[in-house]
Formats: sequence, structure tokens, C-alpha cells
Amino acid sequence: MTEVIGPFRKSSYSGAENACVEVADTADNGRAVRDSKRQDGPLLTVSRDSWQAFVRQFA
Repeated sequence: MTEVIGPFRKSSYSGAENACVEVADTADNGRAVRDSKRQDGPLLTVSRDSWQAFVRQFA
């Protein structure tokens, strides 16, 4: 299991309706993503390269 090492922070793309996605750093330089309404729910973890490719789509 990937270790989350940073605090979760709300995505700047999250809307005002409280439909939030939160992102945190992982020990292997990737990212962990979760639904803010289900903080104990499942995490989606991705590698650093995959995260960067995802974010580039919105730049």
C-alpha cells in the first residue's frame, strides 16, 4: 500500500457545492486522491508521471 505523507488539500478545480476532490503527496512521489465526503473511503493512487500527464491536460 502506498504511504500518504502529506496533508490532503482541496483541489482548486472543486466546485462550491462541496463536491470536493482532495489530493496528497505519497512516499513514492506520486499522489493520492480521495472524495472529501468519504475521508475514510478508498484512495486512488497514481505515480508521479501519471499525475503530471493528467494535470497537463488542464494547463
